[in-house]
Amino acid sequence: QVQLVESGGGLVQAGGSLRLSCAASGSIRTINDMGWYRQAPGKQRELVATKTSGGSTAYADSVKGRFTISRDNAKNAVYLQMNSLKPEDTAVYYCYAALTPYYYWGQGTQVTVSS
Repeated sequence: QVQLVESGGGLVQAGGSLRLSCAASGSIRTINDMGWYRQAPGKQRELVATKTSGGSTAYADSVKGRFTISRDNAKNAVYLQMNSLKPEDTAVYYCYAALTPYYYWGQGTQVTVSS
């Protein structure tokens, strides 16, 4: 089994910054992709950012230039630096880890951006 534990969510004013962290533990051999999804009330879960084990990254258009994903492969951790936050970034953020063929999810951390 693999467990993902997230931290770093909270309440911030528009224009502020937050840094999310997620660490994986358990029966880990190789983590392929790691990244972040988010789900706002009444909306579908959407991909925010992902980073492969080789270092390639991808971002949702809505966060490009504001969010930065990073990984520490030695620690099986992934981070999301969120700058210039907007009220529309308010959501529960979930980290995930792809250990082919399985996906594992964190419990989610709330990010609330006030206007």
